[in-house]
Amino acid sequence: MSSSPRPARPASLPRRIGRQLRRALGGRREPLARSVDRSRARAWTVAALGLLLSLALATAGALASYRSAASQASADHGRFHQVDAVVLGPPQHGSSGGRFAGGGYDSRVEAEAGWTYPDGQPHTGTVQAPRTAAVGSTVRIWVDPGGAVAAPPLDRAAVAVSAACIGAGTLLALVALVVVGLRLRLRALERRSDESWTRSWARLEPLWSGRAGHRQDD
Repeated sequence: MSSSPRPARPASLPRRIGRQLRRALGGRREPLARSVDRSRARAWTVAALGLLLSLALATAGALASYRSAASQASADHGRFHQVDAVVLGPPQHGSSGGRFAGGGYDSRVEAEAGWTYPDGQPHTGTVQAPRTAAVGSTVRIWVDPGGAVAAPPLDRAAVAVSAACIGAGTLLALVALVVVGLRLRLRALERRSDESWTRSWARLEPLWSGRAGHRQDD
């Protein structure tokens, strides 16, 4: 039976990360490790911590944005009200509300309508109505406490999507900064390593090739 040695298994990811951390913090002394190697390990460690911090900041920003927008949406739902508006004139099919969008014509156009709110006070104005709305039909609109037409308050889903977009955008920006900073640091370390190698070679090459002894004999 063959007793050939088995190939060594690669170290697990936690062990490799721990090794890099010990090297970065100076706790792992390797005889062949150079100062630039430890600096490179520290750069990767700082970048990893930066990514974790970026994730935490983006999450905190998204949660703060969600809480603020959800609070504002709840307040708007308490202040704004829906009422029935009576269409007073034919919908304006040539208005901006009936423009071509999203692969088809928008189903809502502008129309003149009238409604009563609050305390039975009459109001008239331009509202968004279906393209098929006829004179005398009713449409549901949102109004502010003074009875003027208002934009619909955001619902929870829209608030969540907005907060998620803010968090994702913040995370991408922070990650980009970390990556750019890491690349610049690694390039600077690479230049330092090349310069150190060049100086060492200029000092050792004459001894290694024997040219230094020739110069002494001359």
